[in-house]
Parts: sequence; structure tokens; C-alpha cells
Amino acid sequence: MRRTTIASLTVLASAGLLASCATTGTPEPRSPKAEAELARLLDGRVPGKAVSCLPSYRSQDMVVIDENTLLFRDGPNRIWRTELRGGCSNLGRAGTALLTKRFGGSNLCSGEIAQVIDTSQGFVVGSCSIGEFVPYIGPERRR
Repeated sequence: MRRTTIASLTVLASAGLLASCATTGTPEPRSPKAEAELARLLDGRVPGKAVSCLPSYRSQDMVVIDENTLLFRDGPNRIWRTELRGGCSNLGRAGTALLTKRFGGSNLCSGEIAQVIDTSQGFVVGSCSIGEFVPYIGPERRR
């Protein structure tokens, strides 16, 4: 008779738990409203080279496009775009906020976990991982 140890059961349970959390990697299709908002905000801007971290002073003016995409306005000519890995369920709904915990500095970095918090109840209603930040640069605007 074969014996199963507690350690092997723990490993199997952990593997099953991780597999159940895996995503297909295919984000939900963007709604026409979100697609129009994204196009409007990035209109005339050219994407640059992605970076891993965004300094905190550049991550203050956030725009939620949908559960998969965030934009951060950085002055009149630059917008940073990040695609959220796994999508942040419930992000953008009334009464929710995005909470990030920054470790090792004040930058917001790719790979950090973000949580969607129900602000009236104070509990987590979704989570995701931050992606890389792509700058979209627009033409200089004349005054």
C-alpha cells in the first residue's frame, strides 16, 4: 500500500490552487465606450519605449479605461499606459478605488500587486498585477 505524506498533499494542494488562479492571458474585449475613450486620450500621440517603473509623482493623475488598462497623465504632452496582468475585476465601478502597496521605494513598478477596494465596505473586490509603462508622447502644444 502506498503512503501519501502531508508534505506531498501540501505540494499538490498548492499546485492546484495556483492552477485555479491562472488566467488564459486573453483579456476581455474592450467595450466600445472604453475603446473610444482610449482612442480620444491617445489621439496624435506616439508610443515610446516601455519602462518597468513609474516615479510616484507621475502616477498621481490616473485614468481608468477599463479593468485591463490604466493611463497616467504626465503634463500636457505625455501619457503613460499600463496593461494590467489578469485584469482588475470591478475596477472603474462606482465606489471602488485602486490600492497599491509600494515596497522598496516610492515608484510604481511592473509586477506589483494592486487591489480593487470597495470604498463603502472596505473590502477587496478584485486584484491584478501592474504591467510595464509605455509613454505616449504628443506634439508640443502652442499657447
